[in-house]
Amino acid sequence: MLWIILGIIISYLVGSIPTAYIFGRLIKGVDIRKFGSGNVGATNALRLLGKGWGVTVLVLDILKGALPVIILAELFGAKTHLTLDTFCILIGLSCICGHNWTIFLKFKGGKGVATTLGVLIGLSAKIAGLKVILGLTIFIWLATFILSRIISLASVMAALSFPLLTLLFRPSFPIILIGLLLSVFIILRHKSNIKRILEGQEPKLNFKK
Repeated sequence: MLWIILGIIISYLVGSIPTAYIFGRLIKGVDIRKFGSGNVGATNALRLLGKGWGVTVLVLDILKGALPVIILAELFGAKTHLTLDTFCILIGLSCICGHNWTIFLKFKGGKGVATTLGVLIGLSAKIAGLKVILGLTIFIWLATFILSRIISLASVMAALSFPLLTLLFRPSFPIILIGLLLSVFIILRHKSNIKRILEGQEPKLNFKK
């Protein structure tokens, strides 16, 4: 039980690192929460800091989801009474919770898309059958984004498709459960975006800018 709790705490703290907030302070000396959407995530960092730093934040947010799942599974997985699948899922969920509700910013974080992608990359490295599901989910995200140029819409569509793909390709209870949980997390974090999408007011990403 000690190793499970330790793994959850470490993964939560890693997920809690507010990458976009830190880069906003370091690069422009501003609080990213006071600009753009006010979100502490890669999309708002892209708008505020530019492509280079925005992509850097995106990569780091992905890594802080992937690395804890991969590393902690190796360090602690065999020391717990849980199956490897279950332990990895707990670690992944803790990372996402850390990003969404970071302890370093009074439990107000990002929307979790990049970190969720990182977690799925980590899970696909440890759980058989997830690579195909992850690949198809990324394809749906890219296709939606290319057609709409709306990042939030692409994220919502990917979130809706992921649990359906788990049912189709990996119909085991732990994987279906994580699919549903991740989908709910992302959709709830995008409630305001969904409202703006339905009203036709959600901004599109300007490739030239």
